[in-house]
Parts: sequence; structure tokens; C-alpha cells
Amino acid sequence: MTEAEKAAEKAAANAAAEEMVEAISTPYSPPEGSSTFAYEAEVNKMLDIVINSLYTNKDIFLRELISNASDALDKIRFLSVTDPKLLGDTPNLEMKIEYDPDAKTLTIRDTGVGMTKDDLIKNLGTVARSGTTNFMKALKESETNDISMIGMFGVGFYSTFLVADRVSVASKHNDDDIQHVWESLNGEANFHVGPDPRGNTLGRGTEITLYLKEDAEEYLSPYKLKEMIRHYSEFVTHPVSLRQIKTIQVPKEKDEFDDDEEEKKDDGDDIEVSDEDEKEEKEPEMEEVTTYEYEQINTDPAIWARDKEGITDEEYQEFWKVVSKGDGMGDAEDWTHFNAEGNINFKSILYVPSEVPFALQQGNMEMMKPGLRLYVRKVLISDEFDLMPRYLNFIKGVVDSDDLPLNVNRETLQESKIVKIIKKKLVRKALELIRKMSQQEMPADDDAGEAEVDAEGNVVVKDDADKKQKVHPYITWYKKFGLSLKMGCIDDSANRDKLQKLLRFKSSKTEGENDFVSLQEYVDRMKEWQKEIYVFPGESIKQLKESSFMDAFNERDVEVLYLTDAIDEYFVGNVRDFNGVKFRDITKEGVKFSDEDEDLAKRRNKVYADKFKPLTKYLKKLYGPDVSRVTISKRLGRAPAIVSSSEWGNSANMDRIMRAQAFAHGVAPGENMMPTGILELNPRHPFVIKLLESIPDDGETDPPQSVKDNAWILLDMATLSGGFPIRDTKKFAGRMTRVLKSGLGVESLSLADEIDPPAEEDLPDEPEYLPDDINMEDLNLDDLDINM
Repeated sequence: MTEAEKAAEKAAANAAAEEMVEAISTPYSPPEGSSTFAYEAEVNKMLDIVINSLYTNKDIFLRELISNASDALDKIRFLSVTDPKLLGDTPNLEMKIEYDPDAKTLTIRDTGVGMTKDDLIKNLGTVARSGTTNFMKALKESETNDISMIGMFGVGFYSTFLVADRVSVASKHNDDDIQHVWESLNGEANFHVGPDPRGNTLGRGTEITLYLKEDAEEYLSPYKLKEMIRHYSEFVTHPVSLRQIKTIQVPKEKDEFDDDEEEKKDDGDDIEVSDEDEKEEKEPEMEEVTTYEYEQINTDPAIWARDKEGITDEEYQEFWKVVSKGDGMGDAEDWTHFNAEGNINFKSILYVPSEVPFALQQGNMEMMKPGLRLYVRKVLISDEFDLMPRYLNFIKGVVDSDDLPLNVNRETLQESKIVKIIKKKLVRKALELIRKMSQQEMPADDDAGEAEVDAEGNVVVKDDADKKQKVHPYITWYKKFGLSLKMGCIDDSANRDKLQKLLRFKSSKTEGENDFVSLQEYVDRMKEWQKEIYVFPGESIKQLKESSFMDAFNERDVEVLYLTDAIDEYFVGNVRDFNGVKFRDITKEGVKFSDEDEDLAKRRNKVYADKFKPLTKYLKKLYGPDVSRVTISKRLGRAPAIVSSSEWGNSANMDRIMRAQAFAHGVAPGENMMPTGILELNPRHPFVIKLLESIPDDGETDPPQSVKDNAWILLDMATLSGGFPIRDTKKFAGRMTRVLKSGLGVESLSLADEIDPPAEEDLPDEPEYLPDDINMEDLNLDDLDINM
């Protein structure tokens, strides 16, 4: 940098500093010719509340201004229906937003109805007499009250002081020939209103200029503004445009004087110029030029406001991509578009996704963001309202209500009675949508119109086994989202009956990966004598099918529902019944069958209990606290014994789930603090009969160790069959060692002497890369490419 350039830069910096100091030291002066008015007491109090406590997010000032501008545009549009002349020379209904980094200002301009001088004084100086109240009152008094509009300004206007030191409002109304300006400083008890010194620059409408605070200069960023405008005005009816400031390089224009000089030089120059010199044109001198152009931000259509009969499936799917914002992978599975009418009116589109959101896949409910956006007349109020319960947080969509108060604190609307009513209706519509999905007809075969032909031209008829099994779309969807519906049965008692009808289960009579049964289908095909819905919780279908608990049910051809989801235990524990038919966990005591003579069953049970009383008494004494009770059971088939749970206790599967809790306090890893359960003996099994014969008749003599080991091994088998873990693995290993020693005829467990093999000569290792079956004689070196 040359000395001259350094001097010029220093002079420019000094000049800028002087301007800054002068601007700071210059006291504020109201617009020329304006009058000063004092805020009413309510406004002063409101300003203090708004700035200090009402809003926690400063960004909402733009939401409020966009909402107000949209209302003003709607108002002039509504009035122009009966009087088109009101549009005058400003027929375009739009709003434009401009930022000026040099002046540190943000301007929002609309071509709405505008305000007169009196409107500015009343509407912006008194909350009680706001334009909102007056306009809605006028509509109610009119004969054609077919629209409900929010007026020009309400409480939300004062949120501008969250980010601005000074606010200026210029407005032009058709009933006022003069354009007036309203202006006030942040914290000032007065405001100023007078003729706009610039004259009539608007034609009609309102222009709000915010002189931003130092800590609010982020709102001068075009990227920040674009993001905010799209967020709050994405579906506003009227165009919302942002003025973009761009700097481009253009050829510098030459002065006329320079052109004349060049012409004179050309006239007096007799030097011939070759063609090559003409081709080498001199590069034009470039200069920077600042350009301004408006870009419309809200280009997405608000299709929920249209008649659903005129909307195609493709349009609904495109709108799904807008509302899901990438959180929903794939297309929407289904949707519902409805208008809710009654005490509360609103329009809504609800989408059911086809794929599970990532946060839901991880089971992290806290990461799931609310899927519904709440609008008031297409202006976004919030996308953080919990309009759906947590079990339906995968539902995406929009809700647009005409009955929500727009001119009060929107951040506390969650507690609004209106919001609660809307939430109730949305849940009902969402469940109705899922119910319709479950009742859809099975889709037709894709290959119904194409026949496979063999080489001879004959049609190949495929067996049913060769055909690809059709899967109902609801089953495909339910396999992904079924857990959420089960959670709903636990959380939402009001809609529990509806939710239970949407559930699907695997059972002992379902085959194939996609074969499920509903609770209603199960009840419809219950045995005549059956009074309960039998359920079997466990880890896997294969494990449940092979369990000893299933023997008695398989013999009687009784269907059992398999519960392999961890939430199933909580579901059965909370829900208890379906349409009055109770659930019965077959791993717990109390399972009875009514298919046999009741009197005969009682007599048999009494005889078995008396016969095996010495054994049950001895085993309870031997096992001690490892079992809560030893009893004779008639529900066992091939198994000699099994361990079940008490009716009101935890099943083995629930015990496993609780022991696996990552934050279980006070329990060592792998430790089970609860009793093992109830040991049920099969009185007809040879093992049990032989064990009864092995114990002493007097009950006092201590039996041999082999009898004790057999008794403990019986408990070990029953414990594992019941799904419980072995409590003392060291004692279990000791018992099994004694059994092996006896069975193999080993007299002593002392180890044999260590062997001392002779030393061998070292031999070269065989190459590992040569296969054992290679024949070196078959190798032809001529076939090798040496020049690779």
C-alpha cells in the first residue's frame, strides 16, 4: 500500500469516527411538524410487560409484524369486494421487507388498509381501543358476517421494542389525504404523530421502520431474515418479499469528454492497424455496482385452505415433504384433510409417515420434536406446541384455527382451553385415520395381468407356495409403529378402546412373518368354554413356541398371543382386559381350563395333593427361599416341573426387563432380589414319581446326596423352562459335576500327571498359500504372463 493510499484510508476512518460521535451526541428530535402524545397508563404497563417478561424469544417480533400486515391486507381485500375503488392505484396486495446495514434499520411495508392520524393515535397508544377490537366489532354488526379478521395492531406490535431503540410507523389510509408518521423511542413515555415529511410515498398501506439495537444487528443478515420470514410466513396468502442487496462488477462507463478525446486521437493518427491488433481488444475497466431485487419467500401453497376434492395425491405428497422437513423418510403412508366445525373451528391436514423417524428408532422420546404446526389465518404461531400426545408424536401436519387469540401472549397458549379442545379433536381424527388404514382392502396382485410362459409356449401355473405372499399395507406400517399404539393404550385411557382395536399380535396359530391377529379376531375364535385371553410374554417367538408352558394349550388347540415387545408387559399390566375379556398370563399361577368336568378335576387335585404332600413339603424345606411355594399342577404336559410367577408378581420376562434397566439403583448387575417363583410339579411324570419314592417316609431322615442333587436339578430345569435364570451358578456347577462323576464312573477328580513329550527336530514350515490338492506337474509355465 502506498503512502497516499494509507493517508486516504486514515482520513476515511477519521471521518467515519467523527460521524459516529456526532450521531451519538446528537439528541433525538421527533419528526418535523409532529405533535407529542402521552401513552395511556395501560400501554406503559403493557410495554414494560412485553419487553421484560411476555416474550422470551426476540424473533417473534417479525412474526407479529407479518401477522399484522397480513391482517391489514385481508381487511382491504375484504372491503374491496363491495367497493373495488378502494384499491385505487395500489391494486397489488403484498408486503415487502428491507434491511439497511449502513443505517441499521429494518423496514416492513404492506399495501393493506393503512391508518389515519386518529387511528395511529388510538391504535398505537391504547391497547383497549385497538384496531383488532374495532374491526371485529364492525364485522359482527354487519349483515354479512361471513369472515372473521384480526385488525391492524394489537399487543404484538409492541414486541418491536425487543429489538429496536426507535420505531417509526408511516401509514396512508384512503380516508386521509395526508400520509402520517408515528414514532417513539424505547422506554419513552410519549409518542409523536404528524405529517410524513416525505409526502405520500405509500399510496396506501403501512411502513414500519425499526432502528435496531446494537445487540440486535443479527436481524440485518439476509440469511437470518430469509430463514425467519420462511418460518413465520411460509403459507401466508399474500406475497412476502425480501429485498436482496447484491454487489456486482460491471464495465465502467466512459465520460463523453473521454470519448471526444479518443475520437480526435483516432482522426489524427495515420498509423495502420493490423487485423491482429484489432482482435486484441483492451479489457474494459470494471466497477462495483450495488443492485436491489426482491425475492418472494413464501412460495409454498397452503393447500389445507383449498377444497380437498380439488387436490391430487401428488399435491398432498409434495406438501408432506414441506411439513416433514426431511424428518419423514419416504412418502406419507396416508393422510386426512378436514374442517372441524362447532364451538371451535379449524382446518387441518394430518399425515401418517411410512418410515419411523430416527429419534423414534433410537427410542429417544425426548428428541422427538412436535410434528404439528399451529397457524392462525396462515400465520405460524408455533411449531413447538404439543398438539399430539407422545404416542402420536410421529404424526405430521398443520392446524389453522380462526378462534385462537392472536393479540395475547402466544407463548402461553399451551394452557389455553381452545388448544386443549383442538388437541382432543386432532387425536380423534388421527386414530380414525389409522383405523381406516387397518380396514383397507388387500391390494390386488401385481402380476395378475402377466402370465409366465415356458419354452414351449405353455402357461406356467404357479403353486401357492411359489407365489409371493401378499402383505396388507397396515401390517407393514404396524410392524414399524405398533409400539407407539401400545404406549397409547397405557397413557390414553380415554381412547384405550379405540387403540386396542388397532393392535396386532403374533399367536400360536399365526404362521409367517406377516401373519398377525387382532384382539377382536382372537375373541371371535375363542373356545366356547374359554373365558380369558391367554398371553405369553417372552424374548422370541421360537422360544415361546418351544416352551413347556405351551403343552397344555397345544393339546387343547387353544390360541395364545405371543408378546415379544418389552412394552407388552406394561401393556398387559395396565390395560387388564379387552371389551370385558381379561388377559391371562400363562406364565403365572391360576391358569385353569373349563373344558373338563369340574367335579372330577377337584377330586383329582385332592388326591394328587395328598399323595405328593411329603414331596412338596420336603422340597420346600430343601429349596428354602429359592421358591415361594411348591405345588401340584395339572396344566403341565411333557415337562416334569416348571417355575411360574404369582398372579400379582412379575413374570420371568418382566424380571428380565427390570434387571436390564441401565439406571436400576440398589441392585448389583445380574442380581435378582425377588423370589424365584412357584414350583409346579407334574404328578404324572416319572421323574416326580421316582423322586417321591426316593425321600424317606418318616420325613426326618436325611436322604442321600444323590437325591438332593436330583431334586435341585429338577428345580434348575423348571427354573430355566420358566424363563428365570439360575440363581447360584457356583452351586449349579457343583451339582452337575457330581452328576457327571457318577454317570461316567469317575472315582476321583484329581488331575492326571502332566506329560513330558520328547524333543523333535525342527522342520521347515510348509507354505500356507499352496492348497493341499495342487499338482505341480499340471503347472505350465508357458501360460504365465511374465510381463505383467
